Amino acid sequence: MDQPGLTTDETGRTHCTWRTAAPEYPHYHDCEWGVPVADDIQLYEKICLEGFQAGMAWITILRKREQFRAAFEGFDFRRVAQYGEADIERLMQDPGIVRNRAKIVSTLNNARRACELVEETGSLARWLWAFEPADDERPALVDMAYWTGNPTSPASERLSKALKKRGWTFVGPTTMYALMQAMGMVNDHLEGCYCRPRIETLRRQFKRP
Repeated sequence: MDQPGLTTDETGRTHCTWRTAAPEYPHYHDCEWGVPVADDIQLYEKICLEGFQAGMAWITILRKREQFRAAFEGFDFRRVAQYGEADIERLMQDPGIVRNRAKIVSTLNNARRACELVEETGSLARWLWAFEPADDERPALVDMAYWTGNPTSPASERLSKALKKRGWTFVGPTTMYALMQAMGMVNDHLEGCYCRPRIETLRRQFKRP
């Protein structure tokens, strides 16, 4: 019998149940979610998309991701930092993305903050990965009880506070915990999911920036 949050498919593989909730999810679950990321542009993209997701279902954002990438020039934050009011109006007319003015303005603001952070510290990745939680902050078992009971973590609260202090927006602790899951800073594939051991291996092999 499957544990809560886990499903065993016809091949006998057990995985996080959400993997099969939409056609786009198997690839995202298997190949992206939890894989460690050290590329600054990819990390800026993840921060922005998690911000756009606030109050919405992640599948909505995932389905629009390619349109988001086209609209924001591949999330090259150095280019997005140059955007002005005309770009905001252009983006507000783009049906391929989420046309929320506050979130679009936040994306531009955060691009400028990313430029400042990189100029100051040399790397967005290096700065973000410094917030990786220590082992003693992580649960002994990642199961549905942990998932449902912990939409944030002490590390995500520290990261959120530090980003807000630097002027970033749409970076609340819940959003930052989702970022930490997505970028591989934590491995929240449920215990028993066939991806969990592979992600653990990738995290062990990953060279922190």
